[in-house]
Amino acid sequence: MGLKQILGVFILIATFALVGAACITLTPFPTATVRPPTSPPPSPTPASMLTAQPQDTPHATEVMKCELDAEAIAQMDEIEGQVRILRGLQQTHQVDREFLTQGQLRQRVMDDFLADFTQEEAFVDARVLGLLGLIERDFDLWNFYADLFTEQVAGFYDDEDEGMAVICGVDFGGPERITFAHEYTHALQDQTYDLEDGLGYDDELCEADSERCAAIQALIEGDATLLEEQWLRTYATEEDWADLMEFYTSFESPVFDSAPQFLRQDLLFPYMAGLDFVKTLYLEGGWAAVDAVYLNPPLSTEQILHPGRYPADTPIWLEVPDLSATLGDEWREIDRGVLGEWYTQLALNEFLPKAVSVDAAEGWGGDYYLAFYNEGKDIDAFVLVSQWDTMHDVHEFDAAFRDYGDARFGAREISSSYKASWHGEDGYVLFERLSNQALWILAPNAEIGQALRQAMSFPAPQQ
Repeated sequence: MGLKQILGVFILIATFALVGAACITLTPFPTATVRPPTSPPPSPTPASMLTAQPQDTPHATEVMKCELDAEAIAQMDEIEGQVRILRGLQQTHQVDREFLTQGQLRQRVMDDFLADFTQEEAFVDARVLGLLGLIERDFDLWNFYADLFTEQVAGFYDDEDEGMAVICGVDFGGPERITFAHEYTHALQDQTYDLEDGLGYDDELCEADSERCAAIQALIEGDATLLEEQWLRTYATEEDWADLMEFYTSFESPVFDSAPQFLRQDLLFPYMAGLDFVKTLYLEGGWAAVDAVYLNPPLSTEQILHPGRYPADTPIWLEVPDLSATLGDEWREIDRGVLGEWYTQLALNEFLPKAVSVDAAEGWGGDYYLAFYNEGKDIDAFVLVSQWDTMHDVHEFDAAFRDYGDARFGAREISSSYKASWHGEDGYVLFERLSNQALWILAPNAEIGQALRQAMSFPAPQQ
């Protein structure tokens, strides 16, 4: 599944955190993929999320009237210079600015994002997330994102146009200034490293490898978030701080607040986990150490969650079987991909305590999943095979999954040292562990579940 986000569309989940003794940061949301598992996805420790309040979409004639005064433009020029000094990157050409009203900016985001995220893709994402137990399978994901972006738009850097969309019609105060610093950092990243062609951060490659894309998104956003913190400490004025505090006390985000728990966490992942990853690099070798990572980008959310495992601990690729003929003509494969450590953790955390989920997901080595759908009967099936770094890791995941199964599916039907199954309202569930691999099958009934099991090679061979 893969939602490709736009660099800089802000979801402002108001997380102000202290930096040192007196630094506040806000949190943003964009670039890459929100990832319901196959997405690149891919998500709070701070950054800069500033939202525009909903207004009616303006007429096209308003575009020409939307201008910032000379003082605001001078401030933008000044902030760009400050960011270049702090980040140590130089622009290769001037970054164009498009001044839009709040309504125009919001519409631009809707057009750019939703044009690439169809109703069919939203349906598939929702079904897979439902199979993982993260949302109801009929959850209206498309309209949720439409509402969320309407609530959360602020301004952004567009890596396709290589320009900044800047909000006008409001004061260029603290929230706008910190947002501009964050987004201009994305422009410098793009000019220096070429996010699309250099890093392979585009829709097609992100769809093919969502884990890599989620890791790159975390690098990009963690970089811009750390820069944002430094800009606040170094250049923010007393007026900026006052504006930010006023914004914080009045900010509301009902759509985000009503989102499923996992989705709120996932939207913040690039900023929270990305910031921790980039800070680890920065503390070891300054911005030069961060720059070096763009030449050898991280490949998994595991590396983001555990910076010490970058770059040596690379994902293991398993051979993915073709099971399309196993279930019959009424069935079709709707999705395949890699779950990764982060989404494994999210899925477990839906039914288990956070600490248990974190420990059980750690030690992930690689995986693949397949999702199938029978439109005529409106039923689906799911297969996940995961490989773990050590026998201890797979046993820890085994124990956690059994508790997860009991909490989600009810009493076990079969339970042995290497196998467990459940059979209830949610269908038939089979879990097996062999060597350092684990298998999970979720099917509407035991007949379909066993058919999938017989058609598979388990343990799965590596590519």
